[in-house]
Amino acid sequence: MVKTHVVKEADIVREWFVVDAAGQTLGRMASNIARILRGKHKVIYSPHLDVGDFVIVVNAGKIAVTGRKMDQKTYYRHTGYPGGIRSINLRGQLQRHPTHVVRDAVKGMLPKNILGRKMLRKLKVYAGSEHPHQAQGPKVLEF
Repeated sequence: MVKTHVVKEADIVREWFVVDAAGQTLGRMASNIARILRGKHKVIYSPHLDVGDFVIVVNAGKIAVTGRKMDQKTYYRHTGYPGGIRSINLRGQLQRHPTHVVRDAVKGMLPKNILGRKMLRKLKVYAGSEHPHQAQGPKVLEF
């Protein structure tokens, strides 16, 4: 008789990875980060549990995009007031909030539920090359 192995919360071992975003294509990098956050790279992957690892992204302001996305990709937000829609292109968003660009790209590739929000909390994005997570001993992740 073959028994099905059920992953328990105590069986999950989380690791820390650091990704250097300088010169990397935004979408390809974001899909790989989402895979690590979900835990799909592990043997114990289970779609109903958060078995993923922590990911630190440095140099978020130095990402690369293909084509004319710097001027044509638009980010929208709403102030909450009538007629309060605001838009900014990718070039402007990278100048103002470079961390939001990477976070939003990864967020779009995670599940749209409570589990996805829990996974997104394990993503740490920094505009520069320094991060405060040296104590966790992150491993360098190459894509």
